[in-house]
Amino acid sequence: MKQDAKTVTMNILNGLSVGIIVALVPGAILNAIVKLLLPSFPQLVVVTYMTTAAMTLLPALSAVCVGMMAKFTPIQTSSLALAAIIGAGNYHLTKTGLTVAGTGDVINLAITLAIGYLVILLLGNALKAYTILLIPSLVLIIAGGAGMLTLGPVSGITKSIGVLVHDITALQPIVMGILMGVIFAVLIVTPISTVGISTAISLSGIGAGSANLGIVGASFALAVYGWKANPLGTSLAHFLGSPKMQMANILSKPKLFLPMAINAGILGGVGAALNIQGTPASAGFGFSGLVGPLAALDAMKAVTVGNILELTLLFFVLPIGLAYISYLLFNKTLRYQMPEDYALHYD
Repeated sequence: MKQDAKTVTMNILNGLSVGIIVALVPGAILNAIVKLLLPSFPQLVVVTYMTTAAMTLLPALSAVCVGMMAKFTPIQTSSLALAAIIGAGNYHLTKTGLTVAGTGDVINLAITLAIGYLVILLLGNALKAYTILLIPSLVLIIAGGAGMLTLGPVSGITKSIGVLVHDITALQPIVMGILMGVIFAVLIVTPISTVGISTAISLSGIGAGSANLGIVGASFALAVYGWKANPLGTSLAHFLGSPKMQMANILSKPKLFLPMAINAGILGGVGAALNIQGTPASAGFGFSGLVGPLAALDAMKAVTVGNILELTLLFFVLPIGLAYISYLLFNKTLRYQMPEDYALHYD
């Protein structure tokens, strides 16, 4: 089994992004709606149990997606999933037993997947009849063990990024809003979990609102930039699901960060000027499941026609308008990028 470095990298990034989307989208879409309905229908609390459980499976789902894209065998793919669960760090051994919480560290998950991937490539079919006996244990111990060793330092780096983001919130509101919008727009198309960052630093208020709007700006921009190269459903998934689906494309062509970052900065600044606020969860999700708009509406303390119109303009009309203007400038006029740069293939 021979694969070059680019193929391996793209398989890992694409598989990771798909796994993240599958694991987080149910909660992003359903939780905000269920929260509104719970007072009248408390039975719906079971839905939040389901979505929470789905989130904890992110490491395993990502490993399965990587295995499928790499065309691994079921044994190899399942073994990679075992290592991913250990390397992500969302399983914890306590005095009362094994507990699981959250999605784990996405960066360390990517490292664990890369090590497991290489172990599988190196072993190939050399073990023959002993594959089913040895591959699961070898991948689990080597890749999972390496993931356990790197978890501490990598988590420290993740927290340092969070501290940097937190310090930016102390700046002048509009400048901070622009910076927060740009930073979270960039983070949303990397392996770094924006929800993890915003939760780790308890990002709230105007900072969370601007960060959320940055993601909203990026998601609508990415949908519009590649709408000619992608099916309608895939284009809608950029903001209804997650713009992280473009991670592989953008990381392989870093110049693509610029157009979406400009849109994100504008929206973040406007949001700060209008005192749009949010929560750690809304800061990381953007438009998905209407988490951002609902959090902003909740912070307004009143559901009025004026507030709903303001949020509709800010979270829907303005992002689409900015995305189209940016498309005309960067695609049509400057020829800086092409729709094919954003093409996605999940065949």
